[in-house]
Amino acid sequence: MALPVQKQMLYWGIAAAVFLALLWAMGDVLLPFVLGGAIAYFLDPVADRLERLGLSRVAATGLITIVGILIFVLMALLVIPTLTNQALQLVNVAPEYAKSFTAFLTERFPSLLDASSTVRQSISTLGETIQSRGAELLNTALSSVASILNVVVLLVIVPVVSVYLLLDWDRMVARIDELLPRDHADTIRQLARDIDATLASFIRGMGTVCLILGTYYAFALMLVGLQFGLVVGFVAGLVTFIPYLGALIGGALAIGLALFQFWGDWVSIGMVAGIFVVGQVVEGNILTPKLVGNSVGLHPVWLILALSVFGAAFGFVGMLVAVPVAAAIGVIARFAVSQYKSSLLYRGQAGRHED
Repeated sequence: MALPVQKQMLYWGIAAAVFLALLWAMGDVLLPFVLGGAIAYFLDPVADRLERLGLSRVAATGLITIVGILIFVLMALLVIPTLTNQALQLVNVAPEYAKSFTAFLTERFPSLLDASSTVRQSISTLGETIQSRGAELLNTALSSVASILNVVVLLVIVPVVSVYLLLDWDRMVARIDELLPRDHADTIRQLARDIDATLASFIRGMGTVCLILGTYYAFALMLVGLQFGLVVGFVAGLVTFIPYLGALIGGALAIGLALFQFWGDWVSIGMVAGIFVVGQVVEGNILTPKLVGNSVGLHPVWLILALSVFGAAFGFVGMLVAVPVAAAIGVIARFAVSQYKSSLLYRGQAGRHED
């Protein structure tokens, strides 16, 4: 005899509470394992495709691991040092850019920025604040990450966990399927398929879009000659998963830097602006429709809310699990709405007579 709905809801509520409590209490410890699981989930379709091409699961996992190591080594040798240096240089030159911006406004709008103007005082202190706080923020972030997570743990445990999970992914899914309650197995499987489709479209699709656009922005801006082009491209690509926000932030930052660097050279400034216009056209018409699809089920506002709430409550680990949890809640909410619309509570007596 199946358990009453009230008891089922009680048990599932207890399970959710235990999950959140563990996430809050052991977030820092769980981070390498959450990262490893995310990497394994991201790469599982690649391993499945290699298996369909004739490789065993072990061979496919080994090939993916070798390629991942090569990419990591190239990033560590070529990209990461340059990215760090440009970020520090951008922080250091912020006061100079603030003074140039103040001089520009003073020359063209003298009534706006007199000596006692609040706007002028704010602009003059903005660059100094960025210089003093920016370097401090970077150093604090790096030191806190090193002390809490331990760089060795991230560099060793995360790859090991991701390799083992990728190797056993299909077996783990089959074992979980065996443990599903028999009365609700079909419904849970359908919900799991919907959640997986949403996550696959968003995480794998948007992750690929972010990587492609970030690489394009970085190399295109550096080819134009824009200083700090790698940093701008990295920032623009990183926040591309929120529609239009990546291009808005990256474009504003790039055009602002281009105005300081290329003032009077309107061709170069136009090329910088054109890079983001082309990026948005390619993203909207090619990348997002092909890699993400038209129906992801994660509204940008809902995504920002989930990231903010989980990040504030559980830290960096909370931000990592925010997207899967938001996707699951969205799928379950849509399922609940469909169930409600087919119930007598929604249809009333008229619906009963139709049946």
